[in-house]
Amino acid sequence: MKRRHFLRAASAAPASFAVSAALPVAQARAAGNEDNGTGPYGELDIVAEFDGPGPSGIVVLPNGRTFVGFPRHAVDHKGATLGELVGGKVVPYPSAEMSLPGNVPAQCLVSVHGMTMDRSGRLWVIDDGKRAGHPLQPGAAKIVCIDPATNRVAHKIILKAPVLLPDSHMNDLRVSLSHGAQGTVFVTDSSFGTSPGLVIVDVATQQARRVLTTHPAILPETGFLAIVEGEPRRYIPGHPQLVSGGVDGIALTKDEKRLYFAPLTSRRLYSLPVDLLADPASDDAVLGPAIRDEGEKGVADGLALDDQNRLYTTNYEHDCILRRDQDGSFKMMLRDPRALSPDGIFATADHVYCTFGQWNRLASFNEGTDRRVTPYLLIRFPIERPQPYNALPQGQKT
Repeated sequence: MKRRHFLRAASAAPASFAVSAALPVAQARAAGNEDNGTGPYGELDIVAEFDGPGPSGIVVLPNGRTFVGFPRHAVDHKGATLGELVGGKVVPYPSAEMSLPGNVPAQCLVSVHGMTMDRSGRLWVIDDGKRAGHPLQPGAAKIVCIDPATNRVAHKIILKAPVLLPDSHMNDLRVSLSHGAQGTVFVTDSSFGTSPGLVIVDVATQQARRVLTTHPAILPETGFLAIVEGEPRRYIPGHPQLVSGGVDGIALTKDEKRLYFAPLTSRRLYSLPVDLLADPASDDAVLGPAIRDEGEKGVADGLALDDQNRLYTTNYEHDCILRRDQDGSFKMMLRDPRALSPDGIFATADHVYCTFGQWNRLASFNEGTDRRVTPYLLIRFPIERPQPYNALPQGQKT
């Protein structure tokens, strides 16, 4: 069921309201002095509400077919880890045998996190292979491509050492079909520990390499502090207070020539030319100097580019989604108190879709108390806001 949430006007209080010194500070409010940047902004449609597992990755095909990932690395749930939304239900995709828990990690999906669509309309997912409370099994971490036209697996690439580490968190991915005989996949390993990196995989040969593991553009920022739901949270390796890690968000321009990326524990945005990244001869000595610091973009998890190469960045500090235009300027697209840990994000021709996973409320960040409250949300908002109607002739004022 669709719901719309519009910007609400601030409630007015009597101008001459006198506050007694004995009253609690929380009651001492003066009309007109509230922060105008804390209220909801923009409009959203609730596409789906989820009980049970929390959602992460999201892809919406041009024909409207909608796919959602439900990872198991935080909670080892028994539901589908990849599902298609059909008739108000989550249908295991591409099959129950592959999406529901299985006994052979290399043959099924274990924990689907990020996902994307290539320019041929195929679905690509990154399976981080992690089940909460269990060690990483051989064959569990993988890249999988599924053709929605046939619902069959087109490619499956098992990730192994040395590109896969014991503490790897293969988080998100993008695919260029312009590089390599069958394409090249770029995967962000944000790391469950302190060893993030960017993984590059040639689809045809399945050769993989891990790059830029010591570069500041990949690593979480030392001393990082964020305000999450009004609480100050610090980045402390080994003692997490917030969702944190290295390189996480990733986005590929439509011409497949430039890759944007950003660490989860950082406010900066970076980019690299894809031609250089896809070249097996490009090592860190070549790639490092080619990294372009694109400036600050706020705290972000997921990144997405629309058809005009405008970059959408989730922001878990301000419960919002921003848009970075090609000139580097930013615009507020959506702000809503329900936008808790905005995560997977995907742009279609006319809408941006995003999952709200409430990951900041996990027990591991809150002294053993799980603060999450269902339902989790999948929302969307229009890329272009509808223009208001005006009965006056063009250019004429009232």
